[in-house]
Amino acid sequence: MNSFLSVRRITLNLFKVSFLLFSFLVISDAYSASKTILVLGDSLSAEYGLARGQGWVSLLEKKLVEEKIPARVINASISGETSIGGKNRLPDLLNQHHPDIVIIELGGNDALRGLPLNNTEDNFRTMILNAKNQNAKVLLAGMQVPPNYGKTYTQQFFSMYQKLAQEQKIRLVPFLLEAVANNNQLFQPDRIHPVAAAHPIILQNIWGQLQPLLKK
Repeated sequence: MNSFLSVRRITLNLFKVSFLLFSFLVISDAYSASKTILVLGDSLSAEYGLARGQGWVSLLEKKLVEEKIPARVINASISGETSIGGKNRLPDLLNQHHPDIVIIELGGNDALRGLPLNNTEDNFRTMILNAKNQNAKVLLAGMQVPPNYGKTYTQQFFSMYQKLAQEQKIRLVPFLLEAVANNNQLFQPDRIHPVAAAHPIILQNIWGQLQPLLKK
């Protein structure tokens, strides 16, 4: 009887080990193909006012290493960038880096400069189509503008991202600064650019939509 129980325990332990090994292989296989991620953004992604390595893009690189996900990140973000600037720069970036995933984080400077919303939308659409034509997955990071821009413009600007995401069937971060925007302590004195403590939150907002793209 004891011999039977010992064999049974060994069998169960072997089953557990096999199951854990299988699970590990399945998870590893999901991320087995190395990916290149291109971030096309403005000052919110370019570490404006921060020490190097404190911005969400740098934190993303560290997270990929921690998660053992084979991917490299190209940060092509420029402070002050507008959607037209991103549209003009993207073709060369696509040809140079051949990214698997393109994260577009733009629009805030369009609003600050009072650029026509329909032009901004057209620029976004062109960027998305250019990326998709190069077989890249696109993640769009949505933004909001303060209420003082007027109720109509504020609503139209915010809904533009949702409209494009649905139209182009791409993933969307509804609001990049979710859980940040309403906390003054998370902003630099200009009340526009987040401090270092806000960037892990920004990364968390991005990660939920980015992670599924890394598995495809």
